[in-house]
Parts: sequence; structure tokens; C-alpha cells
Amino acid sequence: MEYKLEIYTPEEYVTPIRDVLNAVGAGVVGDYDSVVSVVKISGFWRPTEKANPATGEVGKINFGEEVRVDVRCRKELVRQAMTAVREIHPYEELAINVIPLANHEFE
Repeated sequence: MEYKLEIYTPEEYVTPIRDVLNAVGAGVVGDYDSVVSVVKISGFWRPTEKANPATGEVGKINFGEEVRVDVRCRKELVRQAMTAVREIHPYEELAINVIPLANHEFE
């Protein structure tokens, strides 16, 4: 079973994230590795009083741009991939979505 990891990050972290994902074996599609998609996005967030935000102001609704890094990952590597990304990611609260893929049902 494979999963898609969606990782939200500042754009300057794309290459280090790609590298740690590749090191744990994520981002493999057939005979290719380092398969990573990057999508520019923008959004809103408001850090609460207890937050220590990497960007934005506490108590204010902030708006900014970042990217979403998408990568496929085998089930047995998901925890390791998430741990590796957390070790280098600048955000206090890291947003990683883990989405099950059904590709295997149609091969």
C-alpha cells in the first residue's frame, strides 16, 4: 500500500525535504526515485497566544505564500519519512497530510 504525503513548507525547504525523503526511500515510482511535486499555494493562519510561529504575528490573521510538497511513500516508510521531515522543518506545527492511494487496485 502506498500513501501520498502532502507537506506544507516555505519554498526554500523544498530541496532539503526532497533529500531527506529520498534518503528514507520515499518518492519512488517504478524505476525512478526523487519523484516529488511542488505546488505554490497561499493561505491564512492565526497563531494563538501560546504559539511561537515561524512566520506571522500572534493573535492576527496572517496571509502568505508557501508550497505543498507531494510525494508517494510506501506504508512501512511513512513514520520514518514524517520524522525525517520534522527534524529539518521550520514550522512549530507541521502540516503533513497522509492520504491513502488506491492505485494498486487498478494495476
